[in-house]
Amino acid sequence: MNQTVTTVRRASVTTDLALVATFAALVAVCSLVSAPIVVGGVPITLQTFAVLLAGVVLGARRAFLAIALYIVVGLVGVPVFAGATGGFGVLAGPSVGYLLSFPFAAAVAGGWLTLAQRRGWRPVAVHAAVGVVLATLVVYAAGVPVLAWRTGMSLHAAFTYNLGFVPFDAVKAALAVIVGLAVLRAFPDLRRRA
Repeated sequence: MNQTVTTVRRASVTTDLALVATFAALVAVCSLVSAPIVVGGVPITLQTFAVLLAGVVLGARRAFLAIALYIVVGLVGVPVFAGATGGFGVLAGPSVGYLLSFPFAAAVAGGWLTLAQRRGWRPVAVHAAVGVVLATLVVYAAGVPVLAWRTGMSLHAAFTYNLGFVPFDAVKAALAVIVGLAVLRAFPDLRRRA
């Protein structure tokens, strides 16, 4: 009996590590897919889609770890950030607030959906949407002030620049909910173990 429990725990840890690594890689790929649009020195990428998707699919803890892993890999020099950049130099850029908020945003999206599911709140799609909206607000709350600081613009000007992201982020949030819930329907054990 004890050996069975140990084997199950080992399989669970292995699965968690694989999911964390997979979503870290997904964020890296999505960060390289960018539109030729730059708002206040910050490019528009699919990064936030992957961050929100990680939260919806993985839950708070694993999503946080996946996005943190992505950031660590980028900071050590692997060119996984927007524009195929990497290294500590990105910490001086105007988008660093957005970037460093990503693990927390993923955790918020995942945490809200987990809370809703545990309390039996329905419909799940509405709560997944609430989670990704809250997560997006976390990204803005960190990104806008740092954008203002790094570019020397006023907070109001940075907020106005940030409004340029809203339509794109709304589409990415909707896609994260749609794709995330489809993944969870196909693999329901992902959230039970989150």
